[in-house]
Amino acid sequence: MGEGVDEAGWDVEPGDEIEPVVQAVGRLLKVCREAAGVSVPELGEAMGYGEDMIRKIERGARIPRPELLDRADTFLKAQGHLRAFTEDMKKARYPKKVRELAEMEGRAVEMLLYSNHNIHGLLQTEEYARALLRTWRPAYSPDQLERMLAGRMARKSVFDRSPAPEFSFVQEEVTLRRPVGDTMVLRRQLEHILAVAQLPFVELQVMPTARANHPGTGGRIQVLKFADGTGMGRTDGDFSGRPVSHPRQLRVLDLRYGIIRAQALTPEESLVFIEQALGEL
Repeated sequence: MGEGVDEAGWDVEPGDEIEPVVQAVGRLLKVCREAAGVSVPELGEAMGYGEDMIRKIERGARIPRPELLDRADTFLKAQGHLRAFTEDMKKARYPKKVRELAEMEGRAVEMLLYSNHNIHGLLQTEEYARALLRTWRPAYSPDQLERMLAGRMARKSVFDRSPAPEFSFVQEEVTLRRPVGDTMVLRRQLEHILAVAQLPFVELQVMPTARANHPGTGGRIQVLKFADGTGMGRTDGDFSGRPVSHPRQLRVLDLRYGIIRAQALTPEESLVFIEQALGEL
């Protein structure tokens, strides 16, 4: 974890629908603690956290880490009642928008992903993602940064699905050359992209900067297609950046992505391009 981050958990975001569950877990922790005749300071000492943090968890203002619930269940002899909420807290620890995106990606059978200013989140290494998140302003607190980073890394489990969805990535050349973090971070990031591109269900292409006239100038494009024939799409340029699912809107995004895909380098040419970019670092 990052320096200065309290490892007991994460603060609950105001208005997050997960808040009632976090509050229920906090109340249950308090009930189990009191039933065991354990004081807040004693529980804090046993768990390795301060008294204030335990109180914050008990009143539902802090999302406990799953491992904290597991250890507290054993220490308080809670007979699995606390441990039963570990999966809920694993989901709760990610920001709401990350949970929603991960849920949709988890249902997708095909993903069309065009990125024009950063390497796509599903392709990012942890060190690249951390460096990238540190560039945002206003700056994330250490706690917020770690939470965003954990959510981004968790989304990559979509590659482990069986059967895996079909991925099509198109990356603008500039995203592969900007040394986010530093040159070595970028080098390891490009090596990771080359490895991901070898997966049989991944097609990765590069859009050279010299391709001046293509419909990606409006911003990122994301289209997720589901098994029932429906889909969800998003673009920076239209629909106020909101997710859309109407067939007419999805056709617009499909059309744009198809043109981008056709104008980009082929997958084979793209791998050669990235290898050459690596050699220049």
